[in-house]
Amino acid sequence: MRIIMAGASGLIGSDLSGHLRSAGHDVIRLVRRAPAGADEFRWDPAAGQLDPDHLEGADAVINLAGAGIGDRPWTRRRIDELFRSRLDPTRTLAVAMTKLEQPPQVFISQSGANYYGDSGASVLRETSPNGSGIMARICLEWETAAHEAPAGVRVVTPRTGVVLSRSGGALGRLLPLLRLGVGGPLGNGRQCWPWITLPDVTSAFSFLLAAPLAGPVNLCAPETADVNALIAGLAGAFHRPAMFRVPAPVLRLVMGKLADELLLGSQRMDPALLAAAGFEWRHPSLAGASAWVAGKD
Repeated sequence: MRIIMAGASGLIGSDLSGHLRSAGHDVIRLVRRAPAGADEFRWDPAAGQLDPDHLEGADAVINLAGAGIGDRPWTRRRIDELFRSRLDPTRTLAVAMTKLEQPPQVFISQSGANYYGDSGASVLRETSPNGSGIMARICLEWETAAHEAPAGVRVVTPRTGVVLSRSGGALGRLLPLLRLGVGGPLGNGRQCWPWITLPDVTSAFSFLLAAPLAGPVNLCAPETADVNALIAGLAGAFHRPAMFRVPAPVLRLVMGKLADELLLGSQRMDPALLAAAGFEWRHPSLAGASAWVAGKD
């Protein structure tokens, strides 16, 4: 397949582009700088600029563009940047597709588990309602923008959970503390975090290129875990304790709105659509995922 990818330099994009190329696919990266080779095309999503010819002959477009959610404090300016960095690239890609005589067969545009907001212990399926909060609104508008792609394009919006990797990602700052034995649960730890390992995210995106699925797809492991279990599992894989709990008031004092939406919110997602379509996880259990993160798999 000829695949156009936006956001290829991020955690998921870097791993996914390498995986797809090793499988024999032709991957073209969209970049904001001068192209460094024939496998890159320049675009300016903030200005809505993308030459439709760059998408000519593409079988699929994968959109992973978006500023890091937890990289900086949520000032008004930063929140606007979180919106714009997701909506502008998505709309730019969708508009470019409408100008093609033969648009790509599939458009996979990233979304997130935060679509559901803080949902407590409720089991969340793709038909569950949109939640409240900044991230829930971003995800809703993000998915809506993806569906501006022309008729006939299969649009998939994976609602990805917390990605477990050996470095970087949502737990990038916590893993070094767990390795040292000075990490611990956040808040009361009873909030559910839908998790998935980086290899399974990459495999799932590859799977969705051909699987007969459209619309939202919950992207997480089949095993549910709250933060207490997740942190205990990771710490145990490093043979370290995880006793240094960070109370919710401290998190709110330090991080503001970011704490409630990213760390203290609960999403108990069910990846039933992915499972029913025949996807097989490399790390379906927390024990196996923790061992992989710790380098023992």
